[in-house]
Order: sequence, then C-alpha cells, then structure tokens
Amino acid sequence: MKETKKILLDSRPEGTPDSSNFKFETESVPEIKDGELFLKTEYVSVDPYLRGRMSDAKSYIPPFEVNKPITSVMIAEVLESNRDKFSKGDHVTGMMAWKELQVSDGKGFRKVDPEKAPLSAYLGILGMTGLTAYLGLTEIGKPKEGETMVVSGAAGAVGSTVGQIGKILGLRVVGIAGTDEKVEMIKSEFGFDAGINYNTTENMTEAIKKACPDGVDVYFDNVGGEISDAVLFNINKFSRTVVCGAISVYNETSLPKSVSVQPFLIKNSSLMQGFVISDFEDKHPEGVQQLAKWLQEGKLKYTETIREGFDHIPQAFLDLFEGKNKGKMVVKV
Repeated sequence: MKETKKILLDSRPEGTPDSSNFKFETESVPEIKDGELFLKTEYVSVDPYLRGRMSDAKSYIPPFEVNKPITSVMIAEVLESNRDKFSKGDHVTGMMAWKELQVSDGKGFRKVDPEKAPLSAYLGILGMTGLTAYLGLTEIGKPKEGETMVVSGAAGAVGSTVGQIGKILGLRVVGIAGTDEKVEMIKSEFGFDAGINYNTTENMTEAIKKACPDGVDVYFDNVGGEISDAVLFNINKFSRTVVCGAISVYNETSLPKSVSVQPFLIKNSSLMQGFVISDFEDKHPEGVQQLAKWLQEGKLKYTETIREGFDHIPQAFLDLFEGKNKGKMVVKV
C-alpha cells in the first residue's frame, strides 16, 4: 500500500496565519473502488480566499475543519481510473486535498490539455483566476468603451488579468500596486495606462484624481481598506465597484475602521457589488473559451510565481500576504 504526505489545518489562526497553523502527516492511500480515480498531484493553487476558510465564521463556503486536510484547486495526473470519461494519463483539475497522492470520486473535475496551454495556466489565466477577472468585470462592471477603470492589487493574478481585459474592451486602466517594480510591470508587460505605488504615495485620493482626470467609472477592488476608501472620492456618476477581494483586512482581529460608503453611492447613483465566481457558474464555459481565444491571439499575457516542492505549499500561501507573488502563485509538486 502506498503512502502519501498530507497537510492539515492544525489550528485556526488569530490575525495573520503562520507556519504553526499547518501540520504535515503521512497516511496510507486506499485502493481505488468503482467510480474512483487514483491521482498524483502536479500543481497546487494557493489563493487569499483560503484565509477565510481557515476561520470558522459563516461564509459562502464551509470552513476548513481542524485536523483535516486543506483543499484548493489543483492539477493532478490520473494514475489509475475506475471512472468513465477519465483515463490513465489524463490531467484533471478540480478541488482536491493537499496530498501528494489521493483517491477521489472525480466529481466536478474536468480534463485539461497540456498541448493547448501549460498545466499551471489552468489554475490561473484559464482557471478560476481568469474567470474571476472576466466575469466580475463583464457581469458587474459592465464596461463601456472609453471609460476609466481602476484596479487595486493590480500586479496580482486577478488584477493583472482584469486590467488587460479592460484594455481589450477599450477602457483606460489605472493600476494600484505595492512596489515601483510592480507598477512598472503592469504598465510595460500588461499594458496599463498608469500605475500608483500605494506604499510611497502620501495622499492616495489625490494620486487617483491625478491618474484619473475624468474620474473613475469602474473600480475592480481586490484589497479593500484605505486604498478603496480613496477610490470612492473619485467615482463618477453611475460608476460600478466590483468587490472581488479584501486582502488588506483578511487578517484583522477587530472590525477595521472605514469611511461610510453610503453617501458616495447615493450622490453618484453608484453600484457596489460583491461576488464569488460560482455566482456565474453557467457562464464558465463561455468565459474559458473567450480567455483561451484572447490568449491564443496574444491579447492576454500572464505571469506566475511558481514555487517547487510539496513541503513549500504553506509558505507559498503565507507569502501572498506579504505581496511576494507576481501574478498567480502556484506550487509545482
């Protein structure tokens, strides 16, 4: 019987998680039964939303259980198959446990083709990352050619993608990031029209005003907090704010203070809407098709931060909260 390493949630973090919240164990892998797959992990996606699942607060998805394996979207190779539609040698993506080897019923999995794109791309630009950017912008942001969009967390996986989609759709795009290097990257590599380094900017409200002389029509919010407060002072009549993430407050242990959004929304007849990618599940196939087309045409680029080794999965996740990733953070096992 084969053995595998697995990574468990050892304790719920208070504030920013650290390595003590994770535990490594070894277990035996059972024989596969009818309708099951035997899988070898190839790539693991680590994402900020996993922080929310480490807490036991009510959310749109159940929390992780203490002393149980953490799960995320992964790419795996099928080593053995007792399930129709999947064969030995196939590569599949879906929600899986943080284990090197595992048996699964394969529900919700889909095959991915390494001939059409690198496998890691199916965790990023052709996976949840790309769909989040595309569907969040098109379904909620409702972009119109000639408008101005601001993107926070612009050098991250979703931010860099949504900025490029905005340019494809004819928007003027301004990105907010945390270093001069990242600001330069979003302009030179991803075609943003302007960028703001929030760590070296004393007055974000004025900086956004200067970068967006015609105001902000669409705000794609990946961070929340003070940066998003500053954007509110610059929104236009009938603007749309797409609330995708709030990484700046995920680790707060008390309620953060923030400006009241209601006056801004009222006086500007402005829309602010949060979402999760499953809200638009029926549009996922259409989204992947469009993203793949743009990627093939060279209209979309993507960048990844790839760490190697199963043992490095927790640290790769923790590094997200220090901004150590450019684009999508992926672990190659």
